[in-house]
Amino acid sequence: MDVNKVLYISQEIAPYLPETPMSVLGRDLPQGIQEKGAEVRTFMPKYGTINERRNQLHEVIRLSGMNLIIDDTDHPLIIKVATLQPSRMQVYFIYNDDYFAHTLTKDLETTSSPRDNDERSIFFVRGVIETVRKLRWDPNIIHCNGWITALAPLYIRQNYNDDPSFRDAKIVYGLYDDDFEIPLDKRLYDKLQMDGIPHEACKGIKGHRVRPLALTRLALAHSDAVIQCSPTVDEEVLKLVKRSKLPFLPYQEGEAFVQACHDFYQSL
Repeated sequence: MDVNKVLYISQEIAPYLPETPMSVLGRDLPQGIQEKGAEVRTFMPKYGTINERRNQLHEVIRLSGMNLIIDDTDHPLIIKVATLQPSRMQVYFIYNDDYFAHTLTKDLETTSSPRDNDERSIFFVRGVIETVRKLRWDPNIIHCNGWITALAPLYIRQNYNDDPSFRDAKIVYGLYDDDFEIPLDKRLYDKLQMDGIPHEACKGIKGHRVRPLALTRLALAHSDAVIQCSPTVDEEVLKLVKRSKLPFLPYQEGEAFVQACHDFYQSL
């Protein structure tokens, strides 16, 4: 497959958030793949800690305005965009003030209000999917980075698998050491059912508060390949990957990682 369009769904991207291994990779990998000739689209949540004026975010009116229904409640979808210099790579931000604060906050909402993390993840991944559809853009590769993106493979494969924007895409799930401490709401199964996700696709989480390992298992079950994006990853997660028999790219340092990801995408 000739990979020429890559969608990155990312939990953190520098410099919009402080530099961490995840946020730096969230910036450097898409930029590196873009420099190799691919057309790239990058998405992240618009956390309250992100200063819109300093980072020159502005709302994209033609993409905003849709309501996403989660657990029988309407949540307006707001799309903002900024341009990373000097690469001129556009970053799209998914925003709603039910899940992401509308004022500057010290901590990310995933830490300060963890009780909403299940719906926050649903809203984010559905927001990305609907925006990509509105863009009428058909990625070859969809690379998901961070636990907040773990439901994206499930939604794409179960609800959008025949959609022109996604039917030919390969989904790559990135592994990090970014476990969350407080398990997700045990009603996550019910909320997914209300969204049309079939029982068979998510039966493993029914009646349980969802912990990181179970969320990763759900992501891997609907992905086509796996990339280790952190030097260290939980051993139980690596065992899951091995049992899945999915194509797997181990972690590599620095610029070699960009080239390795590029070649890995092509191999899919």
